[in-house]
Amino acid sequence: MSNKPTHTAYVVIDPKEGSDKKAQWFEIGTVWSHSDGSGFDVIIPAGVTVTGRIVCRKRKEQPAA
Repeated sequence: MSNKPTHTAYVVIDPKEGSDKKAQWFEIGTVWSHSDGSGFDVIIPAGVTVTGRIVCRKRKEQPAA
């Protein structure tokens, strides 16, 4: 694994059918690419309960504080 995560993991809750609301995205963890490029490690902190659809997206660079 690299020192920095490559992706962020989210649980996505889709709106009820027929609703005009958008899906809700909740960040739940971090994702590191394997060095051979054929897999990932997903790290979810203790105490986070996960159910439903998980989406992993490339991380955006955070501006320096």
